[in-house]
Amino acid sequence: QVQLVESGGGLVQAGGSLRLSCAASGRIFSTYAITWFRQAPGKEREFVAAISWNGALTYYVDSVKGRFTLSRDNAKSTVYLQMNSLKLEDTAVYYCAAGSGSWDSQARDDYRYWGQGTQVTVSS
Repeated sequence: QVQLVESGGGLVQAGGSLRLSCAASGRIFSTYAITWFRQAPGKEREFVAAISWNGALTYYVDSVKGRFTLSRDNAKSTVYLQMNSLKLEDTAVYYCAAGSGSWDSQARDDYRYWGQGTQVTVSS
């Protein structure tokens, strides 16, 4: 079992930055790839980015490439999502997830473990 807790969300102006954290407890965190999804009001939950168990591999959806950066500190059992140059369309609840069969799966049904989400609101 893995418990995930997101933090770091908030209200930011367009063009600003936020850093989200996904802290884990439970089974060995360092063996899990971690993925971020987001869900905007009235929309489906969508894949944002994924990082492999050792941080050597990352994958981003096209809409955030060059603006978002994933990193992880396995000693602290935490994954970070640095979000720069935020846009209005980045407004959503952001979730981290783990436990899929493929480290970069974009299918939310593949994931066994989810955090509760953290709200990111980008204003003009």
